[in-house]
This record gives sequence, C-alpha cells and structure tokens, in this order.
Amino acid sequence: MVAGMARRPGIFDQFLLATAVLTRLPVAATPPQNGAIGAASWAFPAVGAGIGGIAGAVMIGAALLGLGAAPAGLLALVAAGLVTGALHEDGLADTVDGFGGGRSRDDKLAIMRDSRQGAYGVLALVLSIGLRAAALASIEPLAGALALIAAHAASRAWLPVAMRWLDAARADGLGAGAGRPPAAAASVAAAIGAVLALAALGPLRGLVALALSALAVAGAARLAQRQIGGYTGDVLGAFQQVGEIVMLLVAAAK
Repeated sequence: MVAGMARRPGIFDQFLLATAVLTRLPVAATPPQNGAIGAASWAFPAVGAGIGGIAGAVMIGAALLGLGAAPAGLLALVAAGLVTGALHEDGLADTVDGFGGGRSRDDKLAIMRDSRQGAYGVLALVLSIGLRAAALASIEPLAGALALIAAHAASRAWLPVAMRWLDAARADGLGAGAGRPPAAAASVAAAIGAVLALAALGPLRGLVALALSALAVAGAARLAQRQIGGYTGDVLGAFQQVGEIVMLLVAAAK
C-alpha cells in the first residue's frame, strides 16, 4: 500500500460500521467518513437479522421457562430495544412529534431535534409496541422467532432504498453525513432482506409481508417528502418501525 493512502473499507469493515450505526454492540468499527454509512448500508438487513435472532432467542427462552406468549413477546421486544438502544423507537417518536406538532418545515425539524417527547410521540410508541407485542403474542414461539428475524431484516432493507429515493432534509446530521447509498448497495440490501424474509416466513406469506411492508415504507417516505422535503436519521428510524410492524402483523395473520 502506498504510504499515506487510506485503505478502502472491505466488506467486513462495512458490516462492522453498519453494526455500530444500528446497534449499541461494542464493535471496533472504523469511524465513518462522509458517505461511508451509505456505502455500508447493504449490510443493514444482515445486522437486522442478527438483532431479530437475539430477540427471537429471548422469546424462545422465555417460552421454555414457562412464560406465556404475551410476556415472551414483550421480552423479545425489550431485548431488541436493548441491542439497538431503542434507536428506531426514538426516531419514530421524534418524527411523529415533528410531523404532528409543527406548522412549517422548520418547525417540524426543530421539534424533531428536541429530546423531549410530546403526546404524539408517546402515542406512536404505545401503538408501535402494542401492535408488535400483540402480533408476537399470537404466534408460536419458534414461528415468532423466525418472524422477528424476517421483520428486523426486511425493515432495515428498505432504508437504503429510501435513502436513494429521498434527499437529506438537513445539511447536517446523520442523514446528510450518511451519503446517498450506491445503487448496488441498495439493491443488495433489498435482496438480502427479501431472501431472509422468504426463508423465515415461507414463500407466500413472505411475499405478502415484503410487498405490504414496502408499500407502507413507501407511503411513509412520501409523507416525509411532503412534510420536510426528505429524510433525517429520525425519519429512517420511523421507516424501520413501520416496516417491522407490518412484517409482524402479516406473520401473525391467520
């Protein structure tokens, strides 16, 4: 290597970076340069599958200890929240507060940066947790664990696609610094998410879940475009929550 020339991040480096961005796990990731997160976004669904696997293991473990479906599902959600630092839940609450409470674009963005939670955000969290917990409570533990893997993988697979479709709403912050993912990264992410969802949920249910979650995230992206002209880190968190909720609801459908 020529002296002074930076080493180009490899696949494993990008996976570690995606893990550091999406979780609170103590990984030794290289500090990201501008655009590095976008380039590493192909790994988002793979990291999501790992988060879902941890949550699924907790759900199965709770069931083996004799807990009912409802507490086992709630504990799975708690486990996922601990791994991620409730990053996406926080993004959902901030986004709903901003979209619901601000009159102008600048007002909405200012509210989203405020760390305090408003009534809209709290209601959004209650709805998100309630829907996911109810869905998991109606699924047998092993199937619930597979559904968690599918939901966490697919919901993060749509994020690079949204980041290519939308512009960053701010000139600073995580959204702007992440950079627009290359087309190849977005395509690989979508492919990984689709394969994992189909393998975990089966062909028919997996296809329905993927289609509905993609439509839901696309609708949320269109709303974000109208509300603030693009996406922020909080908005990406909201997209993930929307996708996960839809995936789990389809997995629970009889």
